Amino acid sequence: MKSVTSSLAIECRGLTRRYGAVKAVDGLNLAVRSGECFGLLGPNGAGKTTTIEILEGLNRPDSGAVTVLGRHWGTHERELRERLGVSLQESRFHDKLTVFETLRLFRSFYRDGRDPEEALRDLSLEEKRDSRVGKLSGGQRQRLAVACALTGRPAILFLDEPTTGLDPQSRRQLWERIRAFREGGGTVLLTTHYMEEAERLCDRVAIIDHGRIIAEGTPAELIAGLGAPHILEFSSDPPAGLDLVAAIPGAHDPRQRGSHWSVSVGSLVEAVPALLLALERSGAKLEELSTRRAMLEDVFLSLTGRELRDE
Repeated sequence: MKSVTSSLAIECRGLTRRYGAVKAVDGLNLAVRSGECFGLLGPNGAGKTTTIEILEGLNRPDSGAVTVLGRHWGTHERELRERLGVSLQESRFHDKLTVFETLRLFRSFYRDGRDPEEALRDLSLEEKRDSRVGKLSGGQRQRLAVACALTGRPAILFLDEPTTGLDPQSRRQLWERIRAFREGGGTVLLTTHYMEEAERLCDRVAIIDHGRIIAEGTPAELIAGLGAPHILEFSSDPPAGLDLVAAIPGAHDPRQRGSHWSVSVGSLVEAVPALLLALERSGAKLEELSTRRAMLEDVFLSLTGRELRDE
């Protein structure tokens, strides 16, 4: 029977990293199981990129322990780099090389790897095979970065905002590549601002704020922790007061932005009629009404009072 430690692809304990007076990572503990897709979620500046750079061996922590595939940076550098695939938030390539030449170059860095032609097909870059990298769009560069990350047949794939700049079709194609990598036994550590992406791809996620993990679990577990599966959003003229919102059955965690309200509710069948009746009695005119299921972004907003995309 495998021990808990041996089943972990990544583990860090008490991780800290400072930049002057700013503590980007503050005593962070993290464990990623072999074969899973694990998501790091949080707003810009929360410490996601610094954390992932430390795990990739691109940055050094001020304190704390990091174990990757049972090995440690500083003593197993070459071995680890052979087994990791990294797609940075912003990758730099030589603009004068073609797409194929770039993939062939990255393949040469590894003792074992994939055929560059195969990588072209997998990331839908065949038509750009002989195009210079400097002529690629942002989305095409992003796909090239992921293709390069996969050339060494890695055991762990680090993806920092991998679908930024991609159109919906290209984003879904990349999702399929991530799923295929996992089906082959690979482990994925992903940072993203796209909540649909995290919910579709990730087995577990950790929400980071101010360099600390403030919540962790499966997407379903975190959403269930809100205590209500639905979000009711509305605005009125004049704006509704908190007393009116509190009268909605099962309403909790109300959030106001100007005249717009967002409220977590347990039952839309009960909440919507009650809201309409309360507005009618108050003499307010309903201007906008929408409902949706609760998402991971609502979890973060409930925990921190900020949105994931807040600067």
